[in-house]
Amino acid sequence: MLIRRDGYPTYFASDVFYHYDKFEVRHFQRVVDVWGADHQGQVGRLNEALGVLGIRPKGLTVLLVQLVSVKRGAETVRMSRRAGVGISLSEMLDDVGPDALRYFFLLRSADAQMEFDVDLARRQSSENPVYYAQYAHARLANVLSFGSGAAGEPALDRLDSEWELELMRVMLRWPDVVREAAEALEPHRLAFYTDELAAAIHRFYKNCRVVTEDQPLTHARIILSKAARTTIANALGLMGVSAPERM
Repeated sequence: MLIRRDGYPTYFASDVFYHYDKFEVRHFQRVVDVWGADHQGQVGRLNEALGVLGIRPKGLTVLLVQLVSVKRGAETVRMSRRAGVGISLSEMLDDVGPDALRYFFLLRSADAQMEFDVDLARRQSSENPVYYAQYAHARLANVLSFGSGAAGEPALDRLDSEWELELMRVMLRWPDVVREAAEALEPHRLAFYTDELAAAIHRFYKNCRVVTEDQPLTHARIILSKAARTTIANALGLMGVSAPERM
């Protein structure tokens, strides 16, 4: 159905001509749509309608996103447009702020069910994944402020503990994570990686004292800390999440 009996177009008609404009008028080579999972049945119809118009949309990708439920305390609110139950994005921003909102949404793949726990998003503890990641950055910033005067030749060959080697291995994967997330259209990989990197940073911080009287080792660990701080700041920044220096 494209036109109602009263002469007004349906939502489906708007979708068809919106995509016609992109492919035929503006000559897009690739179009990525993000739809709710309840619109799954419309994907085939859209492709058929575009085919009738002479368009073979090889560059069209439709990502189907599961609906979100919001948990406040013991109460869970399930979103439903038909039932008129919903919480606006602006309400959530006022409630938990943009950092937690972005990070929590990115921690789930598009095809996974999501329960947004408001109390957890507000919590300032390691249980809150965005706080955990931001605190890792703040810890390194604090260490670097104390160790800024490290001098002498760094003993990089002495960075051989399991925690230092683990941190380096995780950091080395960062370029591949970005590339794979972009190619697969799966931004949740960034949040998964940031979670893993933050854990490696916290273990390194706990088990390897950075600023010591051993200047060559201190200088080497300062270099490693700078690299880790840059990596986690880049990961947070790519997700639109701030990287505070103090918490």
